[in-house]
Amino acid sequence: MNNSNILYTNEVSFNNFEHLEVEIDPELKTVWLYFNAQPRSCFTLTLLEELDKFQSILKLREGRLPHNGELIDIEYNVITSRHQVFSFGGDLDYFVKCIKTGDRDALRRYAKACIDAVYYHHVGREVGLTTISLVHGNALGGGFEAALSSHVVIAERSAEMGLPEILFNLFPGMGAFNLLAQRVSDKEAEKMMLNGRLYTAQEMYDMGIVDSLVEDGLGRESVNAYIRTNNKRKNAISAIRKIRQMSNPIDYDLLMEIGELWVESAFKLTEKDIRLMNRLVHSQIRFAEHTNPPAAPALRVAR
Repeated sequence: MNNSNILYTNEVSFNNFEHLEVEIDPELKTVWLYFNAQPRSCFTLTLLEELDKFQSILKLREGRLPHNGELIDIEYNVITSRHQVFSFGGDLDYFVKCIKTGDRDALRRYAKACIDAVYYHHVGREVGLTTISLVHGNALGGGFEAALSSHVVIAERSAEMGLPEILFNLFPGMGAFNLLAQRVSDKEAEKMMLNGRLYTAQEMYDMGIVDSLVEDGLGRESVNAYIRTNNKRKNAISAIRKIRQMSNPIDYDLLMEIGELWVESAFKLTEKDIRLMNRLVHSQIRFAEHTNPPAAPALRVAR
């Protein structure tokens, strides 16, 4: 297969994704990844597989992506969502099925796919990209972990973020503590994992977790403005980011160990915990059925 055919095949592959939309902005050398899992905004196996395929193509092309038959140099990778929420996080329905059937291996594979998505985004896709999260609506659990995996977190003012896993007796096991510890103290990270509450975008900005707070509906415009402004000093910004990663690195093997602990913890859940997980799934589905993009109120489920 010649090079033009390979480029065409890769581009067709992007267009055929089911739960992930890939949009390339050649002018700003930016690729936008829009989460679009169905029927609700969570990290389905399909979405995770498509993120892995995207990662493979980008790495194979050494940081370039096919666009209209040409290879475009990519310097920025933005993750966001087509839903009213950024992401409800892990696929709780899938978790319950694995637990009820005793399929530890399936849940381990899921955990690894999540860790791969978080880790490779955090390290700039292994090709030195600057990664940006644009958060609107809710970013919960694994959705919050995904947002934290970016070098830059930009949030619309009405967004809310948090780690609600404690409500059903589990913990966020795909890097939450490690990623938070790069932005706040270990004690504060642990507190956020234990209290299960949602934090407003303003609170997250005041804590230093969100880098930029923007008005609702102006997210994409604000991301583009950030890129244009920081292009003038990207050499210094890149160096400072590397210093932060060197000082407090995210270790892949450690993430995998935490992921294994998460799997074992999942299989210790009680029937009461599992019922609450099922209630959350039903709430997410109802929310998806009655809303349309681009913004969302917080999803709260009583215990």
